[in-house]
Amino acid sequence: MDGAMTDGFESTYRRTAVPVRGGELTVGHWGPEDGPVVLAVHGVTASHLAWPLVAAGLPGARVIAPDLRGRGRSNELPGPWGMPQHADDLADVLDALGVDSAVVVGHSMGAFASLVFANRHPDKVSSLVLIDGGLPLPTPAGLSDDEVMRATLGPAADRLSMTFASREAYREFWRHHPAFAEDWNPLIEDYLDYDLVGEEPNLRPSSSYEAVAADSIELRGGESLLRALRELSHPTTFISAPRGLMNEIPPLYPEAAIAEWREKLPGLATVAAENVNHYTIVMAEDGARLVAANIRAALDAVHNSSARDEEVKRT
Repeated sequence: MDGAMTDGFESTYRRTAVPVRGGELTVGHWGPEDGPVVLAVHGVTASHLAWPLVAAGLPGARVIAPDLRGRGRSNELPGPWGMPQHADDLADVLDALGVDSAVVVGHSMGAFASLVFANRHPDKVSSLVLIDGGLPLPTPAGLSDDEVMRATLGPAADRLSMTFASREAYREFWRHHPAFAEDWNPLIEDYLDYDLVGEEPNLRPSSSYEAVAADSIELRGGESLLRALRELSHPTTFISAPRGLMNEIPPLYPEAAIAEWREKLPGLATVAAENVNHYTIVMAEDGARLVAANIRAALDAVHNSSARDEEVKRT
């Protein structure tokens, strides 16, 4: 990875490739190999480099973060896409790395994939932390699939068809984005540089438009997601951002929508973040600090549960 990770954070970052259907999935890692495992799952047009600030807040943990099928350096993997496929890819990642189970953290679309993963592979998940995603997105009824994608992603969908003359041009494009107007940092530049594929002057974002379009349809409530929610049995925390993709109000999840799901899922713990938007909840310091604190709480709960089980076995 190019550039500094964070001030004062000694990087343990490395990348590996994991065999999955149709090729290899690129996976980023932070932390010691023997630490408690956090599986971090990025959003619909993102990559594993959305996670370094969160990883920096988890000293001692082993953070495993793949580039999902159709994104980052996994962008040439073939379809079909969809949450069940992403879930099975995540299972392949843990199996290849010799991990029995993990605290699974999903941001945006990654939260949807995480829920379906927990449903399809329950023994591989100890608990879930969902960040501004996972619950069906409130969208007007009667929209076509293309309209749903554009209502959900906005300008992010248009960006995938654009080309850029240089990495600096891509950075400038994002510097004017409302989401990052007040929260620019070097890690965002690393993230953006990694996102580009091709050669100057025809660089383009790495995410496959076909993958993004197919996956976006499920964000308002595909069959696999609704089943995962009906059958949810893992401890789950949902962290919401107060502003959306364009730093706007209302956010993706208004309080009324969150309250509805609290009623449907009595075991769902909800946390309201402050002073962040859909991106900066993981990619700026205030948001990453809150997310990391909730992940640490989930890791502590897993540790305490394991300790209790061991105590029971001894008595």
